[in-house]
Amino acid sequence: MDTRKIQTVGGGTYTVSLPKEWAESEGCTAGTTVNLHTHIDGLLVIQTPESRTEPRNRLTLEIGNDDPAEIEQLLRAAYAAGVESVVLEAPNGYTDEQHRAIERVTRNLTGVTIAEETETQVTVQTLLDAGEVSVRQSVRQLQFVALSMQRDAMAALTTGATSDRWADRDNQADRLYAMIDRYFERGLARLDEIDALGLTRPELFSLWATANELERVADHAERIGTVADRLDGQPAGTIVTDLDDIAQDVRTVVEDAVRVIIGDACVATARQTLATRRAVRQRITDLDRQLFESGDVDYRLTRALDSLARTAEHGGNIAEFGLRMAVRDGALADSTAGTDEANTPSSTAETES
Repeated sequence: MDTRKIQTVGGGTYTVSLPKEWAESEGCTAGTTVNLHTHIDGLLVIQTPESRTEPRNRLTLEIGNDDPAEIEQLLRAAYAAGVESVVLEAPNGYTDEQHRAIERVTRNLTGVTIAEETETQVTVQTLLDAGEVSVRQSVRQLQFVALSMQRDAMAALTTGATSDRWADRDNQADRLYAMIDRYFERGLARLDEIDALGLTRPELFSLWATANELERVADHAERIGTVADRLDGQPAGTIVTDLDDIAQDVRTVVEDAVRVIIGDACVATARQTLATRRAVRQRITDLDRQLFESGDVDYRLTRALDSLARTAEHGGNIAEFGLRMAVRDGALADSTAGTDEANTPSSTAETES
């Protein structure tokens, strides 16, 4: 990294010299015109017209006799990579299975549609506009879906209640995560995407990492529901009470941690959330020992308990992102910060990959 001093020239214009090695490598000399990009996160990017590369917005693939699962995988990869239009060419025409795979992708990814279709060519297009997308609101929705799945799964486990919408809601969670993942990827590659989303790079990264944890929370809710479907009878009353109490605390861990990340709670909430997670860990350990020592308890309950434990860990990971945010922004050093009513500004967390 080079350091330069800002100087002034006639009329009060600010100037700064460019590193000679960079200028020579880009073919810049006196009189060369460059493009300046200012961004929401405070960055100023200098780019020469010759070096400017447009992001890949259109992709053409020849699929031939490809397996339908491979076609679906390619389309999902293109969506995640931020490609706006994918042209699939099949010189000998499409099989019914291949066409169903394409339609399945358009149903399961947000904003994706078949824009044009012939006997040998299908154009799959994404119509999402970054300016109309709220990643923060999408994280809120993903949290709601994941925790509503967990709540219903626990009801099925402890009361025998049934639900026939597991697959639909799991698909909804997958769609929300896929959309957030797409804009995270586009934000890495495109200079204008961050500004269109109205987020800084650290904010987008923390929201993406939070969504990653929430998607796993949804997976564990589905696992609990599967356990509930396979149980031989309902657990004893005391065990049901313990499971319900633990599940409520686990949901609180996730809810409060997400509130910190999206800016609805302050760093004190993150610290309290981690304390709650420690307490939940101990309660889960105690109940797991009780189930192990009991001779008349369905062993499959331990799988549900394991999913509760993992859900608490995912919530705790989100709370830890909030603490990192506080360290970076200086909020942790403020001993007066401690209540959610303090209207703490929204900020972000850097996360582990």
